[in-house]
Amino acid sequence: MRHRNYGKKLSRNTEHRRALLRNLVTSLILEERVQTTVAKAKAARSVAEQIITLGKRGDLHARRLAASYCLTAPAVKKLFEDVARRYAARPGGYTRIVRTGWRKGDGADTAVLELVGTEVLQKRAEARAKKAEATRKREEEAAKAAEKAGPPEEGEEK
Repeated sequence: MRHRNYGKKLSRNTEHRRALLRNLVTSLILEERVQTTVAKAKAARSVAEQIITLGKRGDLHARRLAASYCLTAPAVKKLFEDVARRYAARPGGYTRIVRTGWRKGDGADTAVLELVGTEVLQKRAEARAKKAEATRKREEEAAKAAEKAGPPEEGEEK
């Protein structure tokens, strides 16, 4: 029976599982987006939300607790200076899991674990939109130039 046994084991022993989750959470804070399996994303989500809540607290004890969990000092700095400010008015739900399909090698169900409202993703979306707009303009100009030139005469080739 699994009474009072919280959390997934992820087919790892305790030390390996703890190291895996610490790595995922540290990478999530630094990169704001991590691609992993669905099971690992679901396990890391709750830990990441707890760490972000520590960042929102902002006191010395919370900083020390976060530093004991995160693997690098830049991750702790970013957590308390950037991420905590971004979610100051939000009562929870700082992360999102988006399923991305299956991995080619072993067929594992993969997902992206990301922070909600990341500027990185917004910048990428804006860049994509700008590129699509430029492509659309080029196509319109090419169509206008072809229309202006008129249809080819019988003796000419394209």
